[in-house]
Amino acid sequence: MPFVKLVKYSLAEWKKIVENLKKTPLNEKHKSLGAKMVSFGGWEMPIQYTGIIAEHENTRKSAGLFDVSHMGEIFVEGKPDKILGFLEKLTCNSINSLKNFQVQYNAILNKEGGIVDDVTVYKFSDEKYMICSNASNYEDVFSHLISFPHSVNIRNESLNWHQIAIQGPKADEIFSKYIDKNLDFIKYYSFALIPFQGEELIVSRTGYTGEDGFEIYSSISLGLKIWDELLSFGKPFGLVPVGLGARDTLRIEAKYPLYGHELTSYRTPVESGIGWIVKKKDKEFLCYDKIILQKKENPPEKILGIQLLDPGVLRENYSVFDLAKNPIGKVTSGTYSPTLKKSIGMAILKKGFWEDGTEILIEIRSEFKKAVVHTGNFITGSIKKN
Repeated sequence: MPFVKLVKYSLAEWKKIVENLKKTPLNEKHKSLGAKMVSFGGWEMPIQYTGIIAEHENTRKSAGLFDVSHMGEIFVEGKPDKILGFLEKLTCNSINSLKNFQVQYNAILNKEGGIVDDVTVYKFSDEKYMICSNASNYEDVFSHLISFPHSVNIRNESLNWHQIAIQGPKADEIFSKYIDKNLDFIKYYSFALIPFQGEELIVSRTGYTGEDGFEIYSSISLGLKIWDELLSFGKPFGLVPVGLGARDTLRIEAKYPLYGHELTSYRTPVESGIGWIVKKKDKEFLCYDKIILQKKENPPEKILGIQLLDPGVLRENYSVFDLAKNPIGKVTSGTYSPTLKKSIGMAILKKGFWEDGTEILIEIRSEFKKAVVHTGNFITGSIKKN
């Protein structure tokens, strides 16, 4: 798994690290299910339960349940013109284009045009938005937001919310039957407020696997209950808990970027391969001219998909070369695809090597392995884009 850093620690150092790790409300439940726990972004999280490949394949064929309660929830409220003026300046996608109960993939920018975090923005109304950010970044996102002049109310409610995600071709059937409600009205990248067991759940339909599914936001106490009940209810349909290992292989197959790998504080959205979310705006965002010019004329390098042709497995930081063995980039994420039975990944590549099918070389253990650039998605899952 490319996100697990293999670093040697003494026993005393490791104990100190473990003691300081944050724990999600589901931590003990993961351990009771036999999960192997690892350090991830300052959190103790399950990397696998029964095995990465089994959990991956189960999500592609049936459904998987993911603990994402370490993600951040930041609310922005105020007068419509003040909210739009504030959020449009700090994000590269068009907040103004959002309708009520739509979700938007976006990126919060720093003053140099790099990415503070890639986020999903939920619009409840003209006066209320929620920003869902990555677990390791939500404190930085909150600090970044409040560091700019603003006349809106910004609240970090991350510790008050519980979030789990159900993904897979049977996710809709399982979850809609569990809550006894047809969820076809929740379209791709939208959400709804659904009364359930005395609360109002936020249920969205986005996902990070390439499969259809839902994110379920609730109080912590209800979230713990839903986790247990949903696993039990969904078991006859093939639902299983899934750890970070399969979450990573699933997102690479779907060619979704990960912060700290494809997305960084020093790489613009265009350089990161998510230039499609960069929109021209009346209210210019940070580093506007540079990023808009990059989208028009292309940057010197950017992120693309790659596929290994020779035996081997792509891993982060492997060097990439042209056929004359001149360096042209580095691998940012890599894995063996359980679905395709091939090694795939993403890499930052120099301009001139971006065409689909372009032949390149990857250095793996001092050997040059043949690979090709892959510009499309690696897999087509069950996402409903209606």
